[in-house]
Amino acid sequence: MPKWPSASTVEEFPRRCDTSVWEANRVRQRVSLITLGVHDVGRARQFYDSLGWSGESPDEEVVFFQAGGLVVALWSREKLAKDAGVTDTGGWGGVALAYNVATPQDVDEVLAEAEAAGATIARPGASTFWGGYSGVFIDPDGHPWEVAHNPGWRLNDDGSVSLH
Repeated sequence: MPKWPSASTVEEFPRRCDTSVWEANRVRQRVSLITLGVHDVGRARQFYDSLGWSGESPDEEVVFFQAGGLVVALWSREKLAKDAGVTDTGGWGGVALAYNVATPQDVDEVLAEAEAAGATIARPGASTFWGGYSGVFIDPDGHPWEVAHNPGWRLNDDGSVSLH
């Protein structure tokens, strides 16, 4: 685990490490890795492979997918809970992932692809209260994915979104 700098050592960082990680003793606003706890890594990988994702595994116990500027990992739910220091009660963890697309038609197409790959459609594509269009699929391990077209956000060529 990295050691956080104290206020007295911030001035020393330019000489000791890459200062792009630190901004005036604050953590930069970004996410690097999302790990999904799964019951069967092989089955989970097959699902995401069926969606057209391409992953790599150093040991068949974890799979990493490059997803734009971050990485999505699949790892044993039990091992993830132990590593995170939490008790896995088996229920929903209060997190939903999102996949933004360019058009409402794209929402429906992605939902159809996910269903064909083994997902359950929790909410079909429909107009939303916030002026967009979205639907939700649940992957085989119970992780909800919202597929959304948000006309208020800019969808960049690399698939990333910008709020403004």
